[in-house]
Amino acid sequence: MTDALRNAAIDILKINDRGQYTVPTKGLYPFQWNWDSCLTALGQRHFDEARAWTEIETLFAHQWPCGMVPHIIFHQMDDGYFPGPTVWGTNRPVPTSGITQPAVAGFALKRLFDRAQDPAHAMTRLRALLPKVAAWHRWFYATRDPQGEGLVAILHPWEAGRDNSVDWDAPFDQVPTDGITPYTRRDTLHADPSHRPTKDQYDRYLWLVEHFRALEWDTSKLHDASPFQVVDPGFNAILIRACSDLADLAGFLGEEQIAAENRHFAQRGLSAMESLWSPRHGQYLCKDRITGKLIDSASVGGILAAFCDIPRERAASIAATIRNHETRYSVASHPPHDPRFDAKRYWRGPVWLVVNYMIADGLARAGQQDAAARISADSLELIHKGGFAEYYDPITGEALGGGQFTWTAAMVLEFLARETA
Repeated sequence: MTDALRNAAIDILKINDRGQYTVPTKGLYPFQWNWDSCLTALGQRHFDEARAWTEIETLFAHQWPCGMVPHIIFHQMDDGYFPGPTVWGTNRPVPTSGITQPAVAGFALKRLFDRAQDPAHAMTRLRALLPKVAAWHRWFYATRDPQGEGLVAILHPWEAGRDNSVDWDAPFDQVPTDGITPYTRRDTLHADPSHRPTKDQYDRYLWLVEHFRALEWDTSKLHDASPFQVVDPGFNAILIRACSDLADLAGFLGEEQIAAENRHFAQRGLSAMESLWSPRHGQYLCKDRITGKLIDSASVGGILAAFCDIPRERAASIAATIRNHETRYSVASHPPHDPRFDAKRYWRGPVWLVVNYMIADGLARAGQQDAAARISADSLELIHKGGFAEYYDPITGEALGGGQFTWTAAMVLEFLARETA
């Protein structure tokens, strides 16, 4: 059974491979996505180590001069997706979006390097990527943490990767919906509209894109000009973990300046994370930087904070919070006891294997082995039940969203490797 599952996962990665990059799934997402690619590389390493490095190299080949790595690379035209390159209008040699995504690349590089079957080859690939990832981290703290708090803000929900999370409901009230260019969505042609973000949310997504485009995508100006500034604990945890991992890699390669800089970023970030802790919810919460207040939304973003080296007592509380969800499958992207929970609507309830993978990894490192094992077991059971879907109903296990999903397959290979390690 394990071999059959492994082979099925590899087949999906190969089906969605476009040579130098991988698409998340045919039709719904026909381009290269930032954190998808970095997590996809973790799956590719199990059968083609060189190809895994290429996946990340292709992403960073389209890094902006300022250091930002965009969330979408439009390698070739496909009108099946909206918003496409003409809406973004970033004027890059190869069209890209103008916002970023969770900085998981540093973590992915360390995992690829630490588990490389050909260390000499991995060393060569790593040396070329190290300064590029360091530049991205530097850009984050320079442009998204202008007051030096130690935590960065997202300026668009798409940056967090959790597009329609309940976390964004309150701060989205500050984003207008008037004056946007009329548009036609494409996502609802490929997936059930009742499982996707609403039109009101999409109007606000597009308002922000057009607002930033009017500023000519000057990333030094976007933070202060944005009516949406949210400090997401999950997003920051990924960046903090990546900084810590990059510091270790840089130290090993003798790049002491990069090592010291990233160690500083990680240490300062970990200290600042405590300002997001909610004893009542037993997890971290997002903060609206516009109002200065925590957002009363105990989503999976605050659970994903376990991915970085938070205090062990915090990890224990998070493990208990997951148990208190009382869903058949963990980890729900929003707690079911909250009236805003929706078991089938994207990031307002469903389970996502990529998030499960990072939560399980962090909890295991913090000594919460039982919680990590349950998440791993639930994840693989969802695959047996519904196949390699984009996401899943946490109560019934129903497969939702796109099918034959790349990063889901990649995470299955990682979960299987962990089981047999």
